[in-house]
Amino acid sequence: MIRTAYSFALLGLVSLSSLGTVACSGGASAPHLANVKAGEMPSGGGWSAEYYSEDIGTIELVAKGDEVTGKWQRPHKDRWAEFNGTADGNVIKFAWHEYNLGCVGPNCETAGKGVFVYKRPGGDNVDDIIEGSLGRKDDEVGYWEFTAKKQRNVAVDLDKIGGTAASDVTGADWDKGSNTEHNKPEAPAKPN
Repeated sequence: MIRTAYSFALLGLVSLSSLGTVACSGGASAPHLANVKAGEMPSGGGWSAEYYSEDIGTIELVAKGDEVTGKWQRPHKDRWAEFNGTADGNVIKFAWHEYNLGCVGPNCETAGKGVFVYKRPGGDNVDDIIEGSLGRKDDEVGYWEFTAKKQRNVAVDLDKIGGTAASDVTGADWDKGSNTEHNKPEAPAKPN
């Protein structure tokens, strides 16, 4: 490896300063993890809710004990994700998969890990928030950071977000504002 990199350096294709990096790189780096400590939930706070952020969109989150599942849909409704993880006080660590609607091929899905931290801002009559951090692959940070506000008087509905990505091109009730089929799919019509 050093010989090849040195040969490229002599040809001017690689700078000598990068030779050390090429020659000494040895294996994958450790995942980038969020530097957060779990704390107590604010009085009366709870994870199960709908949240909204102008950056990430609508987040539907359901907690049963310390098990958490959820979905988000981007504001332009061109991507949606599903996630699951574990809650520890006011922190959730989770794995996520995001799908590009109408896309076919290997670049249609992004996956990673992430962290939500539940917080209550100061003041009277405030909405609780979650601060989110997403990373790709085994990272918990580095891809996307956002703050989402807990919505008042809105029931959690995981079914209102989702689909089957590229295979859900037809059959959904798009004209009714839904991107999932809630009824039994119709049988194919015979050609005329």
